[in-house]
Amino acid sequence: MFRNSTLDYFYAMFAAQSIPYDQTASFSKLVLDYLKDAATLQPFYSFRPTLEGVRKSIDARKAFPTNRAVLVKVLQEQYRHLPHSAAVDQNIEALLADTTFTVCTAHQPNLFTGPLYFVYKVLHIIRLAAYLKEQLPGYHFVPVYYMGSEDADFAELNHTYVDGKRIEWKKEQKGAVGRMFVDKTLLQLIDELEGQLVYEPFGKEVVALLRQCYVPGKTIQEATFELVNELYGEWGLVVLIPDHPALKALMKPVFEEDLFQNASSAIVAKASEQLDQEYKVQAHPREINLFYLKENLRERIEKRNDRFYVLNTPLEFDETALRQELDNHPERFSPNVILRGLYQEAILPNLAFIGGGGETAYWLQLRELFQQYGVPYPVLVLRNSFLIVEEKWQTKLQKIGITAADLFQPTGDLMKRMVAEKSGHAVTLNGTMESAEALYDQIRQQAEAIDQTLSKHVAAIKAQSLKELQELEKKMLRAEKRKFADQQRQIEAVKDVLFPGGGLQERTENFSGFYAKWGRSFLSELLQHSLALEQEFTILNQTGSANHSF
Repeated sequence: MFRNSTLDYFYAMFAAQSIPYDQTASFSKLVLDYLKDAATLQPFYSFRPTLEGVRKSIDARKAFPTNRAVLVKVLQEQYRHLPHSAAVDQNIEALLADTTFTVCTAHQPNLFTGPLYFVYKVLHIIRLAAYLKEQLPGYHFVPVYYMGSEDADFAELNHTYVDGKRIEWKKEQKGAVGRMFVDKTLLQLIDELEGQLVYEPFGKEVVALLRQCYVPGKTIQEATFELVNELYGEWGLVVLIPDHPALKALMKPVFEEDLFQNASSAIVAKASEQLDQEYKVQAHPREINLFYLKENLRERIEKRNDRFYVLNTPLEFDETALRQELDNHPERFSPNVILRGLYQEAILPNLAFIGGGGETAYWLQLRELFQQYGVPYPVLVLRNSFLIVEEKWQTKLQKIGITAADLFQPTGDLMKRMVAEKSGHAVTLNGTMESAEALYDQIRQQAEAIDQTLSKHVAAIKAQSLKELQELEKKMLRAEKRKFADQQRQIEAVKDVLFPGGGLQERTENFSGFYAKWGRSFLSELLQHSLALEQEFTILNQTGSANHSF
């Protein structure tokens, strides 16, 4: 396995601060309502993301006949030619036992793993599996990364950002991204990264790791598999590529119903309609929720009249031919977002699924589909979120007089608070405005007592006066803010770095820039600070660094 070649192992130390998700202004109403167990969402899931919820999930799983033998055989085949840790071997073998369960996350094979939140998802399942083992020692728990390698949305997966710089793979291949091949244009991106990262303490190491995994002739799913194994294999993470004939064969009855009876569409559409009364629906079922997957194509299957067509290709089938194709080649059928989760849970002895806000939203549309097929619906756990604040940014924040947690506020609100705190008074005419309104109301009553027609005249004077007072308040605030113009510029500069594009750091930046600074200890520290079932947002403030010789 790839190991640190540096004699000095560099540790970045972080102090963790957790805040509620609703204080970040970065998550949807649906996600926040799910976290607080809102009554409107209770019909759409089975168990809460708590230890008691996991216990109930275990009971449900015990009654479902997972084909563990096929699963383990596929995993052993996929790992056969890849060096891996004893912990991975032990976890794969343990899956044969009916007292072993998985906790799972899923992600596409983004370029170099894509945004940071992929790292957080994987470390979350590793942390949760260890936590459950501590709390429920009668069982064994295996963290599984389910690779969504059949995704064909290349424009979404072909780029990442390192220290704000966009790295993009431009190619001419088509079909499922996982089946695409590493080529010279991708290797050029690693050269580009090397120039950017080589001067960091662990820049050469992370570049060497990428070169080791992304080799010409390898598929993207093979390269991603190896990279993830190198980064997390020591903690027993098991990677599963579900694009396999033996696993797809287990789903033939479900695929058949979807193709010829359109069962999934009606079930999910009903749930979606109910959910849509309160929230924005994430996924929309189609009449057929399967793609045709072969060589360099992944295209939707659509029925017109009595024939089935593979869109954007000359391929077409009658019902008999399509049934035969499914029977002989189940691997050529690829589930879309509606069936992907059902496929995952049917082949894994899974208890909990860890996903982001968007994933949580569309999973809430699927519970009735799981019930239809008798597949246990997992505990949904919102993935961990982090904001990493390096020392240099903390120093700037300290000089300004605010914390990283303050940065989640809109800049205007933050400046208003700073102006009030530092000037010693609030720049507001609230009390004056209220007094003015009361005064004009009193004048109106006096005027009405003399002549009713004067009421409208007083109202007009009142409206004009209040408008002028509001304008005065704005001018006072602008004048006060000008005294703090430097602080505002500094706040905006820090925000531009920590919240790229106005969004969360984890949704943009790639892991490699941070690995280049701190090496494998970056992952170890993240794992140390990963939460299990607490469901809070974590700010990691760098507190210092030290060299530890081995």
